[in-house]
Amino acid sequence: MAALHNNDIAMAHRQYTDKDVLKFLTCGSVDDGKSTLLGRLIFESANVYGDQLESAIQESRIYGTTEDKLDFALLLDGLQAEREQGITIDVAYRFFETEKRKFIAADAPGHEQYTRNMVTAASNCEAAIVLVDATKGITQQTRRHSFLSSLLGLKHVILAVNKMDLVNFDHSVFEAITESYKLFAKDLEFDEVCCVPICALNGDNICVISGEMEWYSGPTLLSLLETIDAGKNNADAPFRLPVQWVNRPSRNFRGYCGNIASGTVRVGDAVISSLTKQSSEIKEILAPNGNIDEAVPSLSVTITLADEIDLSRGDVLTKSPHNITPANHFASHIIWMAEQKLIKGRPVIVKFCADETSGQITEIKHLIDINTMTKRPGDELSINEIGYCKIVLDRPTAFDSYNENKITGSFILIDKLSNETVGAGLVSHSLDRSQNIRWHGMTVQKEQRALKNEHKPCVVWMTGLSGSGKSTVADALEQKLFALGYKTYTLDGDNVRHGLNNDLGFTEADRVENIRRVAEVAKLMADAGLIVITSFISPFISERDYARQIIADDEFVAVFVDAPLGVCEARDPKGLYKKARSGQLKNFTGIDSEYQQPTNPEIVLNTMNKTPEALAEQVLEYLIPMTKL
Repeated sequence: MAALHNNDIAMAHRQYTDKDVLKFLTCGSVDDGKSTLLGRLIFESANVYGDQLESAIQESRIYGTTEDKLDFALLLDGLQAEREQGITIDVAYRFFETEKRKFIAADAPGHEQYTRNMVTAASNCEAAIVLVDATKGITQQTRRHSFLSSLLGLKHVILAVNKMDLVNFDHSVFEAITESYKLFAKDLEFDEVCCVPICALNGDNICVISGEMEWYSGPTLLSLLETIDAGKNNADAPFRLPVQWVNRPSRNFRGYCGNIASGTVRVGDAVISSLTKQSSEIKEILAPNGNIDEAVPSLSVTITLADEIDLSRGDVLTKSPHNITPANHFASHIIWMAEQKLIKGRPVIVKFCADETSGQITEIKHLIDINTMTKRPGDELSINEIGYCKIVLDRPTAFDSYNENKITGSFILIDKLSNETVGAGLVSHSLDRSQNIRWHGMTVQKEQRALKNEHKPCVVWMTGLSGSGKSTVADALEQKLFALGYKTYTLDGDNVRHGLNNDLGFTEADRVENIRRVAEVAKLMADAGLIVITSFISPFISERDYARQIIADDEFVAVFVDAPLGVCEARDPKGLYKKARSGQLKNFTGIDSEYQQPTNPEIVLNTMNKTPEALAEQVLEYLIPMTKL
């Protein structure tokens, strides 16, 4: 009997573990009944614990909207604010199963301002239930969520027309809504759109066919979820293992750790580094419970190789002939998630799986109006907006297109100053810049130019408000350096706008691009062996940090020319403050545009207490030992 009991347990365990998992999203407008639908699904599939049900019954009396009945939405809405307002704010994830399948359901918020929450949920799903209120029909949010589901690669959609009881279960209402939706969705890349009339509150056509809609002969909503073909098996896709960590606890062991993004790998398989192109064979695969012969997607493993190759964090281990060609220039859809706007040219951190590098959005090709699915021009992205952009990275990185692989084809954007995630990206295709453009090494190098000039090069980056005295001090400094025989050049804010930057205005985006160009020119001049003095307001920390980063920290001297706004405005040598105060000059730093003061400059110059010559001497005293060979 004990043996029989153990066999029964083993069989039950196999049946449980052998079930596949469908991750699906519920989305739609506010009050369409998403949370109620999911609560009903979980309740009727017997996936609610007794204490959870009792808690929901009690809270239905406080927060419920169904009079004395159980409010199924309260089985999901977990935040106090959600229960008080009767809406979904955050994404609620729920796990349940039937005899045929396991499910991970994501209940996405319906409000437009929470679009980023919906995007986060959809990126991990394989199918979507799009709810429509039968009394309202197709809305802008229906179109918005359907477009986003398509953009994020979901191929299977169930259109659930809810609240059919409020239209007396009228067949013609259902037909009109489904025809309207299919006409709209024909331009989206869905493989399948199934339509089902439901009443989530009463359970009609959720798990059991409704007697109120005899005209409907299709399956229930749960039956559709149980039979959806989630698409190609990720285990059959090309092998991808983003390396998260090189594990070397002793001199005799070197393992490469990561979560398998796609494909299957076995002991003895030949693998290759995407970045270095070095190859080897799999020696062993270590899983959480010990050594295994084969590893599949979503499994976290440590892999050892037969040979020591150049493989580190951020690399992607693959197999030929499906290797990744690294690139540093690509096109992508970007969903912007931050309150501050995305401005092209501003440096950000771009993170693919475990690989991080600096990058810039160099061009916003167009914005997408996700209510109408039309394209429109634009130079910046606001929160919840989507743009099609070109991105340049500081170095080549291994990635796929999002259509080929959701994991290795997606990335996040991180603000360099706050370290907050500000955007999510879906790679469209590589622009292959790194394969076609190489830095041409010249025979005469910077070190030889330094010997010829008899001093090391550097960039003296002067920043401060208009009227602080930057240009005057820069001119005095160059005169002193020139008299001592140093090879110099000064880049002045006004002077470069007569030529190099005469196409730029004074919007925040143009100011970012202005400083980006100046930094690149200063870098080239330093490579030529010069001491370069720049005199720019350069109001934003991120752009000044970008200049330091590309020039090299030991060749960069940040000089804060410090003068209070009141003093600068009293001086007003060009009459600019007066124009700004009168409204004739827009986006003027210190008046209606922010100046971000340096936090840790190498030199601070107080222009209220010293003459320009004395201030120049202060900088000179710092530079002479620094530039000495």
